[in-house]
Amino acid sequence: MGEHALLSASSSHRWLNCPPSARLEEGFADSANDYAAEGTAAHALAEHKLREFLKLSSKRPVSRYDSQELEDYTDAYVAYACELISEAYLRSNDPITLVEQRLDFSHYVPEGFGTGDLVIVADGILDVVDLKYGKGIMVSAEHNPQMMLYALGALALFDNLYDIQKVRMTICQPRLDNISIFELPLDKLLIWAETELKPKALLAMKGEGEFVCGEHCRFCRARATCRTRAERNLELAKLDFKPPALLTDDEIAEVLSRAEDLARWSADVWEYAQSEAISGRKKWPGYKVVEGRSNRKYSDEAVVAETLLAAGQYSENTIYNRKLIGITDMEKLLGKKQFNELLDSFIVKPPGKQTLVVASDKRQEWNSAVADFT
Repeated sequence: MGEHALLSASSSHRWLNCPPSARLEEGFADSANDYAAEGTAAHALAEHKLREFLKLSSKRPVSRYDSQELEDYTDAYVAYACELISEAYLRSNDPITLVEQRLDFSHYVPEGFGTGDLVIVADGILDVVDLKYGKGIMVSAEHNPQMMLYALGALALFDNLYDIQKVRMTICQPRLDNISIFELPLDKLLIWAETELKPKALLAMKGEGEFVCGEHCRFCRARATCRTRAERNLELAKLDFKPPALLTDDEIAEVLSRAEDLARWSADVWEYAQSEAISGRKKWPGYKVVEGRSNRKYSDEAVVAETLLAAGQYSENTIYNRKLIGITDMEKLLGKKQFNELLDSFIVKPPGKQTLVVASDKRQEWNSAVADFT
């Protein structure tokens, strides 16, 4: 538990796009956060439920994240996984199902290994399924390098035992109602492994190759101090911060294409600098650490209420300001199923405020001419 490969499947999106980043990240601690801990709890519970379905010994895990929401979302993942397992029995008399299986793909990636949430091996199709419990970013299975590496690891175990013609990679993200499926013929996966994966993995292992900035920088541990990323973002300074109306259309398009990355980069730098200063490791010229502003709060709301009511001058209606809890909290309270049964007809979603996004965004383009007549 806790063992990590330098060239892990989960970080492959980064080191395939920017090979030297793998070695660069070694100098930075992998900071754990509450989201990761919650995801670990979800995986443990999902594993337990799948093992029970497969009639394998298992002890139900307990965590501080246990809730109806965790139950419902892991149930959704397990229900989908069980459908795939049942389907495999229609193709083979003896399919193999593995849960939380260590997968070794070191024949393509030096010292490379990872853990597959669910692997189903049967004639014709190799299924690789990954549970994503996050709800911040929707993840696609299409040409997803993490899933492709898991598939290579599974093939190393079972390719000679079954007539596998294609791999089917599925990402199940229940909190976003996202099930993304991508099928790839076996020969195409192997060509990718030889021509793209293997050469870049060798570069990454040596810390060689070119630093390349992009969306993959988002979760890189070195993102705040990476010089290549800094230089890319500081190129905007070439525009001399001219008023927008004086920029050419091409210059505005260039700013738009980088504005989000620039904002994220500056936030990363600030967060890094602040953390270093608070810890005492750094003192930045022209900056100091102070105690931030805070808001007053009751030390004990129940005692405050008792004190006021005992004074005899105030009633409960006076000191309490009651209102219905928000939709997200209500869904957590009721559970998704009961929430939909009881309140679905009372939930409305007004049109969102128009906003400018990149052309690759999956939302339908807003048409002002049509909107004027609705």
